[in-house]
Amino acid sequence: MRINPDQLAAHLQRGLAPLYLIFGDEPLLALEAADAIRAQARQAGYAEREVFTVESGFSWQNLLASGDSLSLFADRRIIEIRIPSGKPGTEGGQALQDYCARLPADTVTLVTCPKLDKQAQATKWFKALEQAGALVPVYPVERARLPQWIAARLAAQGQRADPATLQFLTDRVEGNLLAAHQEIQKISLLFPAGQLNFDQVREAVMDVSRYDVFNLSDAMLAGDAGRLVRILDGLKGEGVAPTLALWAMTQEIRTLARLKLGQGRGAALSQMLRELRVWESRQSLVQRALSRLNEAHLVAGLKQAAALDRMIKGLSRGDVWDELLQLGLGMAKPV
Repeated sequence: MRINPDQLAAHLQRGLAPLYLIFGDEPLLALEAADAIRAQARQAGYAEREVFTVESGFSWQNLLASGDSLSLFADRRIIEIRIPSGKPGTEGGQALQDYCARLPADTVTLVTCPKLDKQAQATKWFKALEQAGALVPVYPVERARLPQWIAARLAAQGQRADPATLQFLTDRVEGNLLAAHQEIQKISLLFPAGQLNFDQVREAVMDVSRYDVFNLSDAMLAGDAGRLVRILDGLKGEGVAPTLALWAMTQEIRTLARLKLGQGRGAALSQMLRELRVWESRQSLVQRALSRLNEAHLVAGLKQAAALDRMIKGLSRGDVWDELLQLGLGMAKPV
């Protein structure tokens, strides 16, 4: 059974599963999910808590022995298994399977891992955890869902915001959900319940957005020039190597050029997207860019990227970040 973080509260009200696996790359949501499970367990009388952190020298036999033993101080207990690497190894994988095969009575087990790829999710130990209880995958909130996420958090503290204010907050906190949570909490301390004033929020909220080069290429594909400018400024301010920004944009331009060439030859777009390994979640972005850009735009973009590469290597002069901006804008808003 898989449970989205926003469905977890309703699930816990119906009763606790014997085991939970929280995994993903969004620390705030992982922390909140674990806290919610612990709180519900404590309320249900699971008073004792044991924590096992899998690190160098960890003994899996200690975990199995604890599972086989009765609680000494309480009728019910919580056992937490933290696997920071997401890789329990051969011994650990077998130990997790053995643990799941004989889950201890009167115990809620909470396992936490970072993001697990498809290969990890295909392992026997992962399948054993999945069959023994509930999975709670926690992933970053996509930009398109971020205004709704912010609105829900504001509503929980009795506050409301119009679309313009929500968009402003989204621009300021994108890619940094923990900071977004802190800013929303700050708003609850600064302003009373009810409708928020845009000007007040603008003055109160810091720019805590955090971007990566993949956000940059997404903005370019979407034709969102304003977001592209903000992301480039953020990457520059964070000291990201311009080589990475150029690589991300060039990869997308090269893919678009291949798709455009294939279209000219009459090839099926769906087949080309699969061959070029364009993820289904990004195909709409790519198709939007294809409809906006012609072959001449893409050839010019590749030439500009080659010139930028020479500039980064010191073979020609110029402002690298300004040229990156021009490249991105040329693809986002072609003349």
